[in-house]
Amino acid sequence: MSLLVRAAGLVKEFRRAKRVPGRMSVLRTFLSREYDVIRAVDDVSFDIHEGELVGYLGPNGAGKSTTIKMLTGILTPTEGTVDVAGNDPSRRRKANALNIGVVFGQRSQLWWDLPLRESFRAIRDLYGVPAAEGDKRQHELVELLDMQEFLDAPVRQLSLGQRMRGDLAAAMIYQPRLLFLDEPTVGLDVVAKHRIREFVAHANQARGTTVVLTTHDLEDVERLCRRIVLIDHGRVLYDGALSELMSRYAPYRDLVVTLASPHDVTVEGAEQVARDGPVVTLRFRSDQVKAPAIIAATTAAAEVVDLAVVEPRLEDVVSRIYTQRGLPA
Repeated sequence: MSLLVRAAGLVKEFRRAKRVPGRMSVLRTFLSREYDVIRAVDDVSFDIHEGELVGYLGPNGAGKSTTIKMLTGILTPTEGTVDVAGNDPSRRRKANALNIGVVFGQRSQLWWDLPLRESFRAIRDLYGVPAAEGDKRQHELVELLDMQEFLDAPVRQLSLGQRMRGDLAAAMIYQPRLLFLDEPTVGLDVVAKHRIREFVAHANQARGTTVVLTTHDLEDVERLCRRIVLIDHGRVLYDGALSELMSRYAPYRDLVVTLASPHDVTVEGAEQVARDGPVVTLRFRSDQVKAPAIIAATTAAAEVVDLAVVEPRLEDVVSRIYTQRGLPA
């Protein structure tokens, strides 16, 4: 896979005027020209290759949005360099815009009072897509996102889920190489989330579109991403495979069994961590013993009515990382 994005030593600082107490605080602040410097992004580096689908994660204020704004050319780095498909985004914004699509969950690129169909045509013309080609792409996107029934409705009349589908189609109608998604499923119901995730997976797998996804809904990440970048206080905590993070930080699995009668269970290779009447939870390290062995030992030691192997949740793992402000050795 060829390199598409390179961020090297990115730093972004913002200056905020210091507040001087007193009745003349505004004038004195202006005259003194004293500022606090806030470092939102602090030496961030990563590469993204063609065809990747990367989750870029962090709590509020971690520096995610600031990083994305530098990658899209909205902000200029204080230090460091950005290269997106051979362009410096902040210096060659028009060239960069032709390579990227951007969807922000709380902001729309659609024309509020125009029918959705006309918004698509306007974006097609804006990016210089020939009419016949644009109409073909629009038809494909309408089919994929099931938008036919509201294609002629003004954008202001669309539900949040319908508008989000429209924004996704608008971002893809000129076939960008790189798609930035910021909270694409925020506020959506289960059905709408499923449709959005299916479309993103299709764009990545069938069309080869590279995707950078920022979200607080970690189910989006679990369903879509094989690689994640964790950021906190402007610094990268982890950059690698999702599976590796889970095996490194949460190498355990839980076997939840319902017994014929309430009692404790002792099984070699597992620890009983909870019991609620006849329901017992046994925890074991999946890197040391396999689930079938624990299941066999448990059914041999007790009369089991029902059982289930429960995987650790990414949400719990990420929460622990941010609480501890780092990764285990």
